[in-house]
Amino acid sequence: MAAYAALVSLMHLIDTIELHHFPFISLHKHQIQSLTEIVTFLLEFLQAYNSPVSDRDKADPLEMRIADAAYAAEDAIESHIVHKIQLSESSIATKPRQSFYSRFRGLKLRQDVQNVIKELDRIKRVAMETNTKKMVVFRDQPRRSASSSTGNKSSGTMVLPDHVLYGIMEKLVVDEPGRQVITITGMGGIGKTALAQTVYSKQVIKERFDIRAWATISEHYNTREILCELVSQTTNQKKEKLSERSEAELGLELHKYLFGIRFLIVMDDMWNIESWNEIQHFFPNNGNSSHIMVTTRLSHLGSQLNNHYSHQMEFLDEVNSWVLFSKIVFGDEPFPLELEKIGKEIAYNCRGLPLSIVVVGGNLKNMEPTQECWESIRKNLTSIVNSNNDKHCLRLLKMSYNHLPVYLKPCFLHMGMFGEDAAIKVSTLIQLWVRGRFLKPKDGKSLEAIGKGFLKDLVHRNLILVDELGSTGNIKQVKVHDLLRDLCLNQGEKEGFYHRNTSQEKLQHLNVEDGFSSSNFPSFSHLWNLQKLTVSCSWATLNEIWKIPQLRHLDVVATRLLLPESPGDFVVMRNLVVVEGAINFKCDEEMIKRIPNIMKLRIKYLESMEMRNNDYYCLSNIKHFCKLESLDILCGYQFRGNVSLCKLTFPPTLKSLKLVMSDDFEWEIMLERIGSLPLLEKLKLRYGRFGTCKWKIFEGQFSCLKYLELSSCHSLKHWTTEAGSIFPRLEKLTLLSLKGLENMPYEIGDIPTLQKILMSGCRKSVVKCAKDIVEEQMDCQGDNLPFHVFVRPSPLDDNKAMQNFAGPNFVVAE
Repeated sequence: MAAYAALVSLMHLIDTIELHHFPFISLHKHQIQSLTEIVTFLLEFLQAYNSPVSDRDKADPLEMRIADAAYAAEDAIESHIVHKIQLSESSIATKPRQSFYSRFRGLKLRQDVQNVIKELDRIKRVAMETNTKKMVVFRDQPRRSASSSTGNKSSGTMVLPDHVLYGIMEKLVVDEPGRQVITITGMGGIGKTALAQTVYSKQVIKERFDIRAWATISEHYNTREILCELVSQTTNQKKEKLSERSEAELGLELHKYLFGIRFLIVMDDMWNIESWNEIQHFFPNNGNSSHIMVTTRLSHLGSQLNNHYSHQMEFLDEVNSWVLFSKIVFGDEPFPLELEKIGKEIAYNCRGLPLSIVVVGGNLKNMEPTQECWESIRKNLTSIVNSNNDKHCLRLLKMSYNHLPVYLKPCFLHMGMFGEDAAIKVSTLIQLWVRGRFLKPKDGKSLEAIGKGFLKDLVHRNLILVDELGSTGNIKQVKVHDLLRDLCLNQGEKEGFYHRNTSQEKLQHLNVEDGFSSSNFPSFSHLWNLQKLTVSCSWATLNEIWKIPQLRHLDVVATRLLLPESPGDFVVMRNLVVVEGAINFKCDEEMIKRIPNIMKLRIKYLESMEMRNNDYYCLSNIKHFCKLESLDILCGYQFRGNVSLCKLTFPPTLKSLKLVMSDDFEWEIMLERIGSLPLLEKLKLRYGRFGTCKWKIFEGQFSCLKYLELSSCHSLKHWTTEAGSIFPRLEKLTLLSLKGLENMPYEIGDIPTLQKILMSGCRKSVVKCAKDIVEEQMDCQGDNLPFHVFVRPSPLDDNKAMQNFAGPNFVVAE
């Protein structure tokens, strides 16, 4: 929501002014204190005011008023900053005139901020009154009742793959001890309820359970009404007779009736763990494979329920989308040939969401079956789905938005800024959230870490779809379904979210390419609001960044990062978390102090005379970057600074490490340090040499490693271990151009988490080792192994000989 985002952004601006001294802002301490107190109150108010009971079609006037006032304060402060910078850089104005303008702008700033404080104070008084009234409404408002259906649920028209349907049915009919919980998860409209209804109504399920009952929980659940519904279904009593009983009385009767029998209870559309906690103790554990089946939009809810089995609903593929679409429009009648092409296009454009297919198909069913009519539907598909005549689809999806915590709403609305069906890099998305200034610092975590947590939360709520995973299993790319994107756009426009945030970000992307000269650099080095700077020109040095206090991401090419020319000008870049591409990076004590919060560092070392001194680059100080998670060091083939490289040490926070070394660098000593890193998940080693021609792994090393890549380490011949088990969490192993390697440890096959081994440019003997590992594990586990081996023969390999290794779980590319 715009109000929350605006307040967090304003608070961030106030904090930045307090921390940074350039340019100097003359805000009165009393004003800062008043702003901070009011903003803190309003943030807390919005979190309470954001109750999911509210289902407004229009933006709330009070929230819009809060947003406008917060943005006015930001505009006043940032406008003053711009004027101060312009005045300080002006070579025309005289000093007396500068002094006059400075005093004038300072007085105007204080007056503007004071006006905003008065408006925010008025809003605060209204909010206090609204909050009191709203809490009464929350307490007294009748909640939506549970479904009045009994055991006669009908699944309607739905296409369910056989393996999905029978997979859940199999879990329901197998005898297992205790009371079992099955969860069905997925985004709104994907068919969770339809799947549960289909299973619920199957004859084999009816015969399996002594009693079945169904309750729709909903986001605004009422425990007494749910119990009343379940007692009515299980005892065949009319709900009118049960209406006078208390929650406790109904719960005890339900428990008494279910005790000793095999039952199936469906709890449809559960939104939180509280609704489960309030009712689950009324379901007895009869030890006879009774089941509770839960449908929910929240994927993480399954683990909280201690579920026995969980099924994540997926979108329909093209074939099943077409089958469902055909059934909705024409039932059992044949599909007219002249409409088949455009019909398939319409079905495909529904992006596999059953709800969308049902809505569009229902409209077409009531229209004249002509190409002209269907073409109009194809062109206006989104407006048809979200039309005023059928708000069910949009309303159903909007429930998910209304139920979001206030801090997640701006993050979700931001998804509307991407194009339809766009694959969105997670790193880019989180950078945009940070630059939008609506991530609130918490518990000492970086904004990037908070953003990753928010992203996972939106994925768990099935509002953002995972499109691609990285090498260590982290989310790399995401997508958002077209209907959810439309929801973002509609809601964002109502709240005035997009206009403000798109205008803000124009001042926060800057790319500098060849064509600029170094003399131009000071003309934009004072961009106070700049958060990302990409420099792709071949300048010799880059020391003006110390005047960009909010800079978070610095990406340079063939450029040196030097400390300020004036030693007395001590600036700490606390916001800078990413430095990429800097050459011959000197990590001395002063550099550590100036950029203490670096999380990602990618640096290069090229041939120079400086490296001839012992540890000239101070790489032993890398360990003092206490928040560093990702380190990438590339050494040019002419680099001879092994004295510095041998002293390289790492902080225990490191999760990802890539080292590309010159051919004369020896790995043995370095691997001992790397193996002891407690959080390391990703390791890439390229070039360099093994002085002993051996790599021996010892007990306790690489305890968290998920991805390992060895590339072009030609001197490595023998890879052995003294440990009973190695790489206990390894998921992917990549071996590239290891021309000297003769073997690999057979213990690799015993790694329980292993998913994939990729090999290219390796000796036949190593490929045979991999084949032996696969066959040994197939003897123990059967043909369906959890991991596969993929071999890509290099042009120098005997392709025919390599093809002889192909077989189950072992793929050789042709």
